[in-house]
Formats: sequence, C-alpha cells, structure tokens
Amino acid sequence: MPCFRATDGVEISYRCWEQDSALPLVLLHHGFVASGRTNWEAPGIVRKLTEAGRRVATIDARGHGSSGKPHDPAAYGEDRMAEDVSTLLDVLDEPAVDLVGYSMGAVVAVLTAVRDRRVRRLVVAGVGASVVELGGVDTRVMPAEALRRVLEADDPASVADSPAASFRAFADAIGGDRVALAAHAASTRSGPIDVERVAAATLVLVGGDDPLAERPEVLARAVPDGVVRRVPGDHTTALRRPEFAAELIDFINVADTPVGAAS
Repeated sequence: MPCFRATDGVEISYRCWEQDSALPLVLLHHGFVASGRTNWEAPGIVRKLTEAGRRVATIDARGHGSSGKPHDPAAYGEDRMAEDVSTLLDVLDEPAVDLVGYSMGAVVAVLTAVRDRRVRRLVVAGVGASVVELGGVDTRVMPAEALRRVLEADDPASVADSPAASFRAFADAIGGDRVALAAHAASTRSGPIDVERVAAATLVLVGGDDPLAERPEVLARAVPDGVVRRVPGDHTTALRRPEFAAELIDFINVADTPVGAAS
C-alpha cells in the first residue's frame, strides 16, 4: 500500500481505486480496531462504489491496519486523525471529496468537514447523538476506559465480561497492535464539536439496532443540511447489509447543480 508521512512523522497508509468520473473522490475512513480492508473492502462496499462509477480511496488510521503504530497516547485522538485525512487530500491533490466515516471514523469525518471545505458530501455512520452531546463516540455505552482495559489485559478471559470484550476479540483476530489501540482509547475525543460549521450535505446512516448510534436525528438536526437513514443491523452487522451500500451510493452519487442553472 502507498503511504505518506503525517505532519508529526507517522506513516499513514492508503489505497486508491482510480477510474474516469466527473464526481469527486470517495474517501472511506474505518472504525476503531478495523482498517480500510476490514471495514470497506471485505463487505464489498469499495466494489459497489467502483461499480457505481466512483473513484475510491481508503485510509488506515494511525495505529490501525498498515499504518504506523506509535505507542504514545499523545500521537492519537480523532483530531489528529482528521488532520491526517486533510494531509492525504493534499497528497492526492484532490479539490473536493465525498467523505464517509464509520464509528470512530465518523467522528474523524465530522471533524474534517468542520475544518476542511473540500468536503462536498459527508456520510457519518455508526454514530448518533453522542457526536453532539459528548463530542465523539458514545462513551456512555462503550467507556474508553473499558476499551483500554480489555486491550491491555494479558488474558482475554479475565475481561470476557466487559462490554468491550468484542473489540479485544476483533483485535486478536486480525492481529492488531493492542498497545497502539489502547493508546488511542486513552486519547478518545470528548468536548464540543462545532457541527454547525459543517458545510457539506450530510447523511447520518445507522443500523436500526446499533446501541452506539442512538437518536441519530439529534446529529442530523445539528448540522445545517442533515438527513437520517436507517438500515437493518447493529454496530457490527449494519455495514455488511446491502441496504447500507445502497443508501450510501444513493446519497453521494449526485452531481452538484451548476451555479446559475435553472431550478
């Protein structure tokens, strides 16, 4: 995979699928523990986007996938990851982007859209009211400290009863760097996000049974141009439902209306 050096020197990996398209690049940002391959390639979402005529890129967040994995919590946090997204757009020389994020990646995508006017359309998935109320993923449901503990435990059986046990199992299954992941968990973002500064049309896309995406309407109302769509599934399975890709493509495969065009 190609990579670039972030502003603090961490190597960030990405992958591109190029083809002729009049629409902007679609950039996909994965969730915690996952990678571009596990969140976007394996469920077939990249394939469906390219079949729909789109240029696509995935990014592996720092600490994840093929990217660099520092063990210092100071190297992490969604704000730092949002800066990496903007740096990738600079590297690729992209004037506009349709940005899609899932869970942790959805928070990264919102932060990017607040700061970077290149975001044309924004899709935030796997999150809900917590982005407005807490400034990040819903730590009321999945406490960051619980994530850190399960990742740092020597024996996974000792944390089997934790609400975060599935994240430990996922990390072990894909060979994730648990120290790096725990460092991010220690730096999980909280605090207000100026979501009213998001200029992009926004889709809040959630699984109907996802406890980490409660009350998505709160987020959709907080951004200037937001809409909610629900698909079957929970936080783990919604991405793999065909309805997810269908709603995503329907929302982003819209050309901008030229200035001065008749309405």
